[in-house]
Amino acid sequence: MSIDFRHAVFLTSVPETRLAPPDEGAEVAFAGRSNAGKSSALNTISGQTALARTSKTPGRTQQINFFDLGNRQRLVDLPGYGYAKVPVAMKEKWQRSLTEYLHVRQSLRGLILLMDCRHPLTDFDRQMLTWCADTGLATHILLTKSDKLKRGPAASSLLNVRRQLPGIHPQATVQLFSALKKTGLDEARAVLNDWLDLSANPDRPAADF
Repeated sequence: MSIDFRHAVFLTSVPETRLAPPDEGAEVAFAGRSNAGKSSALNTISGQTALARTSKTPGRTQQINFFDLGNRQRLVDLPGYGYAKVPVAMKEKWQRSLTEYLHVRQSLRGLILLMDCRHPLTDFDRQMLTWCADTGLATHILLTKSDKLKRGPAASSLLNVRRQLPGIHPQATVQLFSALKKTGLDEARAVLNDWLDLSANPDRPAADF
């Protein structure tokens, strides 16, 4: 049954995984640089304007935010990385929180990795992809802000990432996405519907980040 993402509601926000909701059912996490447009993507996918908090100041997502879809299905907004102007100690705390969540959360079915289509595959993006490949975690890349590029350069960005993925995470998939124009919205929702299907329960080995 197709999920109606418009029913998504904020569930809770926690600083560390041990305080998260019960580890049951299925959830998909969203990760990416603090300026990659995670909150905007979540709002567009849910068909809401304020499900996830957006800000002109990158790095506002400082905790792990859970959104309930009903039927033991959830979306998760992870702390952004690599941009926020915050103390080093705070960045390290975010990193530990993100690492712990990805390592121990058994209900995690997949990771949506967001990259600005004008600046894809940063060092941390590659690190995330390598870790996901090593642990067998399904990964789908949204090349966000595709509306900032004309059709040709956007297509070139997509092709460039597709060419590099086999050497980093061969099973990962990628698409163009624009929260503003809703480009790629149906494709992204289809991936989420597939991953959140409770009739499937893929196992993956644990590994250090």
